[in-house]
Amino acid sequence: MTAPRTTPRTSRHPPSPQGGPRRTDTKNFARTLEAHLGRVARRKPIEIWFQDEARIGQKNGLVRQWARRGTRPTQPADQRYESAYLFGAICPARGVVAGLALPFADTQAMQLHIDEIALHVAKGAHAVLLLDRAGWHTTGALVWPKNITPILLPSRSPELNPVEQVWQFLRANFLSNRVFETYDDIIEASCEAWNRLVAQPQTITSIGMREWAHIGQS
Repeated sequence: MTAPRTTPRTSRHPPSPQGGPRRTDTKNFARTLEAHLGRVARRKPIEIWFQDEARIGQKNGLVRQWARRGTRPTQPADQRYESAYLFGAICPARGVVAGLALPFADTQAMQLHIDEIALHVAKGAHAVLLLDRAGWHTTGALVWPKNITPILLPSRSPELNPVEQVWQFLRANFLSNRVFETYDDIIEASCEAWNRLVAQPQTITSIGMREWAHIGQS
């Protein structure tokens, strides 16, 4: 996982007349893209990205595990509440990700993340970032990089965001059935899990591809 960097060059242009991202229509996503990308040169490559956050903490979940028939395996349970937030974004078509482990989920943290995503967009390309309607996603206080256009997913539709499945994958394989003694342990484990995902571009593509979002996209 890449540590937070200084803010890259940005432009204070609003992505919509209301100053925040617009919602998308998954039934006609090509038309939605055309409506949102009027300011982007037609020949510029377009990348589809998805973004979300997950809370990783000491109060961990239980997962399925292999055990001998007739036995009752045990798993550690922690009732403490120390936690951190893993901000993640994926570009399924390229099999690349951009993530940060941060102490809070707020506007400042979101700004760090979108600046980080901007650094991972292919040179000469423009990214469409699909995300939910959390308050720190929609605030007009965000400064959107020139190479990113945000588009909101419909309300109460986590099934449309494949990063939700990324969190399930990380928890099931790397983060559950563990005890974290300190906040630093949580950060270290989150970064380690994310970096394991970075090393599996085919997994990123397998989890993240959505036909409605990528049809007609290279």
